Amino acid sequence: MAVPSFSVAGLQVLISGGCGGIGSAFARAFLGSGAGVTVTDLKPPAAELTAAGARFEPLDVTSDEAVNALAAKVGRLDVLIHCAGRLIRHEEHKPEVFREIVDIHLFGNMRLATAFRPHLKATRGCIINIGSMYSYFGAPMIPAYASAKTAVVGLTKSLAIAYAEDGIRVNAIAPGWIATEISRRGREDPEFSAKVMQRLPTKRWSEPDELAGTALFLASPAAALINGVTIPVDGGYVAS
Repeated sequence: MAVPSFSVAGLQVLISGGCGGIGSAFARAFLGSGAGVTVTDLKPPAAELTAAGARFEPLDVTSDEAVNALAAKVGRLDVLIHCAGRLIRHEEHKPEVFREIVDIHLFGNMRLATAFRPHLKATRGCIINIGSMYSYFGAPMIPAYASAKTAVVGLTKSLAIAYAEDGIRVNAIAPGWIATEISRRGREDPEFSAKVMQRLPTKRWSEPDELAGTALFLASPAAALINGVTIPVDGGYVAS
């Protein structure tokens, strides 16, 4: 009986939003596991990430031209991870803000998947999308973010079926309550944070690095039969 391989050594990984909390954590984990990593973002990464070997490419995921230009520049690719994102509490009921947030999370996801499909077909690689706890329930203060993250689950299933003919697996991770800049205002809101902690079995905000193991697994040969699923990595929040 063959022993499953959890190795990602030698894989080439592209992480959009790779300079943010979760993206940086993923980059560090893949670099530490022997993969080559390119991070994209609107701003350069911290010096420690480039010192560790990450390559940086500036990218606006809402631009068709920019995404296609990057795809033309990239050679081999084994793993595509879409981490780019933002939310704006209390502002997303405005149509123009709603459109902007959905464009980043959902259309940006599709732009990247479409542009890099040929690369991933060549390597029989995989896509890892980023959902959210808000993929499973409503969010009155951030309706665009919740809508986009709900749609990411459906997009993940749809692309998994569509890309299977190319040998490409498509899965997603739904992070729980993670201590990043995007969650800062929620963490600093005592009423909101207390409500989260009341339901959350771990009773703490998690760190971005705690998500990285799931990403490494989904990118590895050990996950060869996992396709079209969204895995909550949430300390048991959805189960509560």
